[in-house]
Amino acid sequence: MSSLKDQVRDWHQGVLAVARKDWDCALCLFSDIREPPAKIYFNMGCVHLMTGNLEAALQAFDQAVTKDTCMAVGFFQRGVANFRLKRFKEAVSDFQTALAQLRGNATIDYTQLGLYFKLQAWEVLYNIASAQCQAGLWAEAADTLVQAISKWPEGTQDILDSALDQVQKQVPLQLRQVPKGEVFQPPRQYLQHLEPIDFLGKAKVVASVIPGNHNSDGWPQQRSQVEEVGHRSPSSLGGHIRRALGNSLPTSGGPAAGPSEDSSGVRGAAEKDPESLVTVTVQCHFTVPLKAPRGADLSSLRTLLAQALPHQAQIGQVSYQAPGENFWIPIPTEESLQSVWRNEAVGPRGLQLRCRGAWGRPVLYQVVAQHKYSAQRPEDLDFRQGDIVDVLCEVDEAWLEGHLDGCIGIFPKCFVVPADACVEALPVLGPKPGDQH
Repeated sequence: MSSLKDQVRDWHQGVLAVARKDWDCALCLFSDIREPPAKIYFNMGCVHLMTGNLEAALQAFDQAVTKDTCMAVGFFQRGVANFRLKRFKEAVSDFQTALAQLRGNATIDYTQLGLYFKLQAWEVLYNIASAQCQAGLWAEAADTLVQAISKWPEGTQDILDSALDQVQKQVPLQLRQVPKGEVFQPPRQYLQHLEPIDFLGKAKVVASVIPGNHNSDGWPQQRSQVEEVGHRSPSSLGGHIRRALGNSLPTSGGPAAGPSEDSSGVRGAAEKDPESLVTVTVQCHFTVPLKAPRGADLSSLRTLLAQALPHQAQIGQVSYQAPGENFWIPIPTEESLQSVWRNEAVGPRGLQLRCRGAWGRPVLYQVVAQHKYSAQRPEDLDFRQGDIVDVLCEVDEAWLEGHLDGCIGIFPKCFVVPADACVEALPVLGPKPGDQH
């Protein structure tokens, strides 16, 4: 028996198969979903329409409107299938039912439900008239268009006037339907759970803030400290993370600690020579999923958040910002960090770093928006010109998946350029973007 996660993955992969016009693969994936909801049956009907299998399309749309009797767009597409099967009486009935489900509204916008399509009442009436034309009911078709013209919003007058002129000349109207390739997509929040999430990770001392803690397996001590922090204010929590990350970095006054060295040794050396300390400011921004009991109080939520953040801090992408610059350069390796220390003349503000992560997923590289992009679908990512986006996945040759300000979504690759292309004057601090896969 497939899990809900498997079904969402099949749904998502089916949508991608539709986008690349792999109809057989799409139908196979949609058919594998156990007890499909109305949206999946609708998707299957649309694929069958595109392949010309009209009887199969009709059956799929039948299932869709049986599952959801208020699905206006389902009745609309079933009318399209009946029309193409030359069952014009049934088509008129379906279009009339779709109009009734609009409940007097001019439009139903399905974008928020995952289908990039707005069902317009005038288009439904237009299709009714089109079916009436095919049935030889020219007078009825003209009356239907007059009804649409009498109460229609601005912007459609010319279309409807032209259609009425065609009908009066007994010229059939071309049918309108959902654009080819448009199908219901799974909600974005479902897609965020497809990637495996390791909440605990490998036990490791990042930075001990407990006096006398020299235990190489620092998880119990770190957790006890975290539980204490969980009852502090959010600003105090941010300060704790900033100190923990800052103390784990080498100072400019001496050699860096090797991978096998205890971080408490660095801390001890710093205490003996306070003048060797420099300010390291780390901006932290994470998207953290939490499992909390319904009705949990604020203190409990803060405790859960504090328990999740140490792992997020370890796997987040650390980046460097040179003074006076707006761009952040990823620091993926120890060599990259040491290059920063060698090239950076630490000023009054100290070293500026940033640590970001989303749902436990690594950041491949960063890109800079060359143009503003407004989301066209629920799964898209909005950004403005100049925004720096963390790239989480290369979806295909034309699309990337990224993270910005706590939101994850996809966007066109042509709207952005690699961050390195905008900071050519700065030193190269690590592998080139093509090597960070």
